[in-house]
Amino acid sequence: MEIIIAKNSGLCYGVKRALRIAKETRNTKTGKVFTLGDLVHNPQIIDDLKRNDISPVEKLEELMEGTIIIRSHGISPEIYNQLTQKKMGVVDATCPIVKKIQRLVESLTKSKNEIIIVGNKEHPEIKGLIGYSQGKAIIIENELQAKNLPQKKKRAVLAQSTQDLFLFEKAVLALLERTKELRVFNTICKSTQTRQKSTSELASRVDSLIIIGGKNSSNTNKLYEISKRILPRTYFIESSEQITPEMLEGAQKIGLSGGASTPPEAIQEAVHIIKTRFMHKFKGRNEFNVRVN
Repeated sequence: MEIIIAKNSGLCYGVKRALRIAKETRNTKTGKVFTLGDLVHNPQIIDDLKRNDISPVEKLEELMEGTIIIRSHGISPEIYNQLTQKKMGVVDATCPIVKKIQRLVESLTKSKNEIIIVGNKEHPEIKGLIGYSQGKAIIIENELQAKNLPQKKKRAVLAQSTQDLFLFEKAVLALLERTKELRVFNTICKSTQTRQKSTSELASRVDSLIIIGGKNSSNTNKLYEISKRILPRTYFIESSEQITPEMLEGAQKIGLSGGASTPPEAIQEAVHIIKTRFMHKFKGRNEFNVRVN
């Protein structure tokens, strides 16, 4: 049996940066340290932060003292102003890519273009971007919603940083039919696009592919959806404990991929679980070859 790990799986620059900022903050600040919401979308990482006395809070009214870290997904200007009014220490761990998109949306809001953002309206990054658009941005999630928009003279369209490039392109094509002048900004981060490409390529070459990451992680969900379109035997797990014999049955080649917030230890643990728990279930296959490709 061969286990192939997708290239570039695991933590992206933005997540590594946010974790470094969080740990530096904890080491240098006295008093309580919080994150506004989960710093990143991965349960193992959040548990590790809690063990290091960095706790997530969901409501601003829960914050009275200490230091608050802004999550990697960013926040709206309104929320930021509310935080500063509390006179707490504020540390910004917003991903630089998200910061760039925030500035773009802020700039586009001053123009006469209708702003369309392709993304998940419930995702914290999108909620922050809506704030930067002063509530004017229209959020769509797919091609069908784009087709249902009215005809418009001018529009600008951009994407959530973790959007599926394939879905974004289909939404853009639909908007072209309904817009006289369409400005297109591909704001999907390069790290996301690289992961999507390596995962889709791996899905076309293996018998079974396991995606590892937080269920609430947008980029990890997109990897799952992309792989599932290519390979029906694609599975989404949060931890290696969820791997079952059925996921591996009959597979000569097993692929592993992780989202941008998936720690490398989670992928290595999956390799270990497959090798130690399931080797005996596959007769005649008592050796494993593990490689990254």
